Amino acid sequence: MPITINTLAQHISGEVLGNGEILVSDVASLETAGSDNVSYLDSRKQLRPALNSAAGAIITTAKLSEEFQRRGSTCVLILVDQPQQAFIEAMLHFRPQAPRNRCGVSEYAHIDESAVLGEGCDIYPNAWIGKNVRLGDRCEIGPGAVIADNVTIGDDCVIHANAVIYRDVEIHDRVIVHANAVIGADGFGYRFVNGAFVRIPHTGSVIVQNDVEVGACTTIDRGMIHSTVIGEGTKLDNQVMIAHNCQIGRHNAFASQVGLAGSCTTGDYVQMGGQVGVADHVNIGPGTKFGGKSGVIWDMPAGGTFHGIPAINEKDCIRNHFSIQKLPELRDQVKQLSEQLAELKAQLADSSQTDQSSQRSAA
Repeated sequence: MPITINTLAQHISGEVLGNGEILVSDVASLETAGSDNVSYLDSRKQLRPALNSAAGAIITTAKLSEEFQRRGSTCVLILVDQPQQAFIEAMLHFRPQAPRNRCGVSEYAHIDESAVLGEGCDIYPNAWIGKNVRLGDRCEIGPGAVIADNVTIGDDCVIHANAVIYRDVEIHDRVIVHANAVIGADGFGYRFVNGAFVRIPHTGSVIVQNDVEVGACTTIDRGMIHSTVIGEGTKLDNQVMIAHNCQIGRHNAFASQVGLAGSCTTGDYVQMGGQVGVADHVNIGPGTKFGGKSGVIWDMPAGGTFHGIPAINEKDCIRNHFSIQKLPELRDQVKQLSEQLAELKAQLADSSQTDQSSQRSAA
């Protein structure tokens, strides 16, 4: 339902610059917004698309608004301290999230008689709850999800459709596990004996701490002796691989297709872009960041930003990248210098022969 910009500004605690009586009915990106849409600007990098935007109103900061207006824009602005946060509040006003679909405990779910369910749980059809499972209050187990024997899940957790939680896994409170994720499978551990690979038993488990989110099709392997641990508040994107015995710190964020080999450790607040690969037994310090496709093959210090294969300091990586781009030019220069050197050698040889002939004639 359309509302005035003034009304929206009151909802998000913002100050209006311009005509606040214009009606808006939805949010949109700067590039796609129309006159009845609200968008947001929170970086100078977005100034160009913001100036070209047809949005009815743009949420931004007082500082950015000065430059925005200095460049001649007449768009209505809503001034706030945190534009993205205010935009999300506006988005949820126009697009309120649907309430949780309550189904109770379906008669078509398999729940072992020894399982203990907390209050207010929803167990969807075809879910499988094994022996001695303990669910906290207000948990949601999606259709086809498998919770194997001796698993413990805390309060307010959501296990989406077809996710598999293997035996003995421990999941704390407010954890979200997306569809088709697998937590607690055996690690990739074998001994090579008499020409064949022999499986190494994995008797450890996985501990997923509070407020972790595990993306779709992500896999977290159990430890061989001790537990693989995913620290509090960590967010794993889709298709992430965490191998056995890894110890992931608090509030890490790994983008899609990140892969950590066995027995890696990370400190708190580590961030990895898509497709970063980490070799086994690598230790990564707190606050470290890795650009996409980085290859981490040795221990990394705290707080740095790294790129490349192998991952090195960001500035060094950029310098190397530009140097590589100059290789064809350097190759041509070396070829030209080699030809010139060959000519000089030939001239010197001719000059030496001439001098020797002159000396013989004089004798």
